This record gives sequence, structure tokens and C-alpha cells, in this order.
Amino acid sequence: MMASSSEAVVPGKGPIRSLTARYYTDRQVFEVESAGLLAQTWQFGCHASELEKAGDYATFEIAGESLFAIRGLDDKIRVFYNVCQHRAHQLVQGTGTTRVVVCPYHAWTYELTGELRAGPNINAVEGFDKTGICLTEVRTEEFVGFVFVNLDPDAAPMEKWFPNVRAELEEWVPNWTELKPLEWVDIPERCNWKVSVENYSECYHCSLNHPTFANGVVKPETYDIQLQGKCLRHTTECQSLEDMTYDVHSGFAHQYEYSSWFLWPMFSFQVYPGNVLNTYHWRAIDADHVVVWRGWYSVGGVEDAKVRQLAVQDRETTVEEDIHLVESVQRGLGSRGYNPGPLVVDPKGGVNSEHPVMHLQRWMKEAIDG
Repeated sequence: MMASSSEAVVPGKGPIRSLTARYYTDRQVFEVESAGLLAQTWQFGCHASELEKAGDYATFEIAGESLFAIRGLDDKIRVFYNVCQHRAHQLVQGTGTTRVVVCPYHAWTYELTGELRAGPNINAVEGFDKTGICLTEVRTEEFVGFVFVNLDPDAAPMEKWFPNVRAELEEWVPNWTELKPLEWVDIPERCNWKVSVENYSECYHCSLNHPTFANGVVKPETYDIQLQGKCLRHTTECQSLEDMTYDVHSGFAHQYEYSSWFLWPMFSFQVYPGNVLNTYHWRAIDADHVVVWRGWYSVGGVEDAKVRQLAVQDRETTVEEDIHLVESVQRGLGSRGYNPGPLVVDPKGGVNSEHPVMHLQRWMKEAIDG
């Protein structure tokens, strides 16, 4: 599926035009992404706190594949395809804990490390060698308490994809080892996932559309977004303290700053002033629908008045405002009257530049057109 030269997102002479509508509306494009992009990039699976002790497991889906993460007796988290090596029955559902993994179809039993342990009457089979049978493991990394997977066994490690992000998050969220999810909220949006990601990745629209965020959380004139490998790094100062909607004093470094790290293609860590960690996870449903999984975290996952206040404020303002924006864009992409306009790419960067959208659209084209 090759694009015409008019669709190219290549910096150079003249304005850079946005991608044509088919990248956001064509079901074939979505199928190409599902088979390629989503299976060859680092994707969020679960939070490590869901797997506190040996035998704890959690299931999730990536690129149409059912997977499960499980903590071993060696304290290592492993992720496997959720399928028995006997006759393909799924092994586990939801979350839970177990001493061994037992297939509900014929009771083939696997160690927490994936090796076949036993199966009814397998010793009656001449030449049966259970040492050669193991669940199929998936490339996995634990990243500041979050479990990420990549279905590509040859994928470069996350540090190569997102240089310095781990160290920066550990600096901005020094108590990250103590944090657990306070809440995860599903936010359905009637738009292509890339429309939502692009909206998140620029603040050109913030002052006009997000008054609470722009006037009571961040200082827009200091806002900038820069490339960091396949990460888009957002940085800004917090609003003047008398205008902040909450108390930002945490005692940690960077308490008066906002920063976020968008990890291509579908996850972002955000740290609000006061070192408040929250996350976005985009889960593509089809070409026209995405669910944004919004996460907020507190020490021990216990109720925290400041985090709860921010979560409610965010949901009632920025999130609600963005839903209307992205759904309107998706409707517009279906209009015969839409001709992609030039992106506002300011060489100096800053809040009123769409240079991060330029980078995103280049990655999108590469994933779809090769």
C-alpha cells in the first residue's frame, strides 16, 4: 500500500501537509497496523503490582493475541501466549494466582516458567519428551513498575527505543516503587486511535480548548515537545502557585514542573506538578473507535485526596473536552470537502508548533507504507 508523493511527510521545501484521511478511516490501513505495527512495538500489558507474589497472573490482549503475565518463584515476571501447547485451549482468564498453570481442557500442567510439568497419560506415549514442550514466551520488560511486551522476539530493548526515559521517570517520580493503581478508567472515543494520539501530542489547541489545564495546571508559554528516540517528551513549568488548582508541594525535585513521555505508539507517562504520576494507554478497537485507559497512582494504591481531586478534575475538563475535539475530527475526516492542510511546524518549537504531529505522521506512514 504505497502513498502518493502528495501524502509524503518529509521536512523540506514548503509546508508539510497532514496525512490524507484514508490513514484514519480505511479499514485496510487498520488491518495493516494490527498485523504489523502493534505486533512489532512495545505495548503496555499490566502493572507489576498486579503480580505481587509468585503465581499471580494477569491476562491482556495485544495485536489480537491473548497473553498472560505471571510472576515466577524466582520473582521474575514472564509473559506467555495464552495457549496450551497440546491442542490450543486458552489457559487462564482474568487475574488470579496459581501454583502451576493447568489447562482446563485436558489438565496439561506447566511450571510458572512455562515448561511442561505433567499431563494425564503422557507416559503411555512412546518417545514423548516433555522437556521439548514449553509455553511460547513473549519479549517482556518491567519499566518503572509497568510491564511492557513486544511480540517481535528480535525487538531492540526499550532503552534503545526510548533513550533515558526510564532514568528520567525515576527522577521525576522518586517514589515509583511505592505506587500502585488508585484507579483505571476506560474512556471510549469514536475516532481512530491516531486522531486521539495526535491530539494528545500537541498543545497548539490547549489555550483555546483546555482552560483549566492551561490556566490552572501548566504555563503554556513554557510548553515544549521534543523528540527523544521514539518518545515525544513534553515539558513545561507549572502555573503560578496562586493560580494552581491544587497544592503541588511534594518535597521532591521537579515538584513545580509538568512532564510527559509519550512512548510510540500507544502509551504515555504523565507527571503533573507535585510529582503526581498518571498514564494514558490507547487501545485501538477498529478504524473508528479507540478506548483510552486513564490511570492514576498513589502510594500503596490507597485513597489520596490530591490524586483523586486531580483525576476528577482531569476527567471533567481535559478528558471531556478532548472527546468532543477528536470525535469532531473523525467526522471531518469523512467529509468530501476535506483537503489536508499544512502543519504549523515552527523551527523553534514551542506550544504553538505541530512538529510532534509531523514526527507522529512520519512514523504512521512508515508503519503503513513501509
